[in-house]
Amino acid sequence: MKIGFIGCGNMAKAMIGGIIKGNVASPENVFVNSKTRESVERFVKEFKVTPCADNREVVKNSDVVVFAVKPQMYEVVIRETADCFDDKKIAVSIAPGKSLEWMGKLFPTGTKIVRANPNTPAMVGEGITAYCANSATLEQDMDVVRSILNSFGDSVEMGEHQMAGFISICGSSPAYVYMMIDAMADGGVLGGIPKATAIKLAAQAVLGSAKMVLETGEHPDLLKDQVCSPAGTTIEAVRTLEGMGFRSAIIEAEKACADKASSM
Repeated sequence: MKIGFIGCGNMAKAMIGGIIKGNVASPENVFVNSKTRESVERFVKEFKVTPCADNREVVKNSDVVVFAVKPQMYEVVIRETADCFDDKKIAVSIAPGKSLEWMGKLFPTGTKIVRANPNTPAMVGEGITAYCANSATLEQDMDVVRSILNSFGDSVEMGEHQMAGFISICGSSPAYVYMMIDAMADGGVLGGIPKATAIKLAAQAVLGSAKMVLETGEHPDLLKDQVCSPAGTTIEAVRTLEGMGFRSAIIEAEKACADKASSM
């Protein structure tokens, strides 16, 4: 498989790392270009990928093309490369807010277009990506795209109307979790634990808790109840969080995030 990347930012780096590590494509069959040559040279040095002179060369060399530029650059870059697409190539967007219909108006009729939203834990091989595709994209094409997305985590197919909600739950939520880890660590500092140690403890607690949800298949509320002993320390902490609107704050933050994603 030959995979092209237009843009050499953090998400492209995470995706390329997974693609090569997972043997989805060999380094020489990954083609890259970016606005700055320094970014391209950094990717070539780190991953041994093939640099291209311009974006059109990326498309011409590739079976699958990932548009990994800023959302505001999409129209310019797609218009620049659109005539290089045929009915065999697959265009993959990772920009929030750019609909399949919007992109379809820029590409030639019949272009296979996939909209994917990975999140930053892809950088450590633990990403989760939602994806949807237009009617020109066949099931065998989706198998190809899934092999790419699953090389740096997991993926789930969703309706396009659900993508904004996904962004609020998964795309942006690492920021919420980092804030919580830092707050938990500060609570540890209040209890006399050095900050660096407290961060490690908090991060491992979050990692372990997430793994419990995924591996046991139990509802998070049931797992919470298993930690709460009658008249114990945990239920006291839970009571305090509920009293301060912990759940409501998270839900409202996700709603604001989804509303913003829908308006982009």
